[in-house]
Amino acid sequence: MEKKKCPQCKNLILKSSPTCLYCGRPNKFITKEYVNKKWNKDNNENVFDYIFINKYLMFILLLIFTIFIIIFI
Repeated sequence: MEKKKCPQCKNLILKSSPTCLYCGRPNKFITKEYVNKKWNKDNNENVFDYIFINKYLMFILLLIFTIFIIIFI
């Protein structure tokens, strides 16, 4: 783990930490790109729609299949 000195309080902190543990100074300035990269969120609603539509279609197909079984048996 790489460490560096905090510019404000001169204590050693990890390079990957978002703030200094001692004085609270931000190590990295928080931007939308940083948050998206950190949490891997692109806010893709298409993925949700794709999953929802597939589940909905599977439910309809299962319902039709059970109706045919009931009618023909």
